[in-house]
Amino acid sequence: MDVVIAGGHGQIALRLEKLLSARGERVRGLIRNPDHAADVEARGAEPVMCDMEAEDDLAPFVEGADAIVFAAGAGPGSGPERKRTVDLGAATKLIDAARQLGIDRYVMVSAIGASDPERASDAMRPYYDAKAEADARLAQSGLAFTIVRPGRLTNDPGTGHVRAGRDIGTGSITRDDVAATLAATLAAPNAIGVSFDVLEGDKPIEDAVAAL
Repeated sequence: MDVVIAGGHGQIALRLEKLLSARGERVRGLIRNPDHAADVEARGAEPVMCDMEAEDDLAPFVEGADAIVFAAGAGPGSGPERKRTVDLGAATKLIDAARQLGIDRYVMVSAIGASDPERASDAMRPYYDAKAEADARLAQSGLAFTIVRPGRLTNDPGTGHVRAGRDIGTGSITRDDVAATLAATLAAPNAIGVSFDVLEGDKPIEDAVAAL
């Protein structure tokens, strides 16, 4: 499988690149800072220079892919406008590129709470609104989508065990385990057309994904 990861230098993306390349996949990471290329290469992936905010057409950057994983984000400290241009805008441009090129598989890294953005605080509302709209556009795109909504992210070592499903409450999950969940999701036909939350838990990741 040829997988393109948007936000290729993000903490989850770097972990996912390492996992996918280790199992023999071709992995490309979209980055906009050339200084990040070496980190992507160190995980066994190919860095692709692409400023998703500046480019109108992202198709040339993902041509030949079998799957896209959207793991980009405006990040903490960014204003509401960048939430719209990255978390929503870049995700939508990649949906359009996937449809144009016939890339059917698209996995979105979203967030717990995106299914109900009205409950977010005023400070977080722009983020959850952008995520909610991006998720909705993907679900309506006709692509073979999966939307993965992790809880609060930590840098603790992964356990290889999670809790996955809908309405499973709130909590945290390691970035290691999110990346492993994404890798399992890409290989799981039963995850197509599914949106699910994922938190730390006691079920092996592959079993949790298989049970969706």
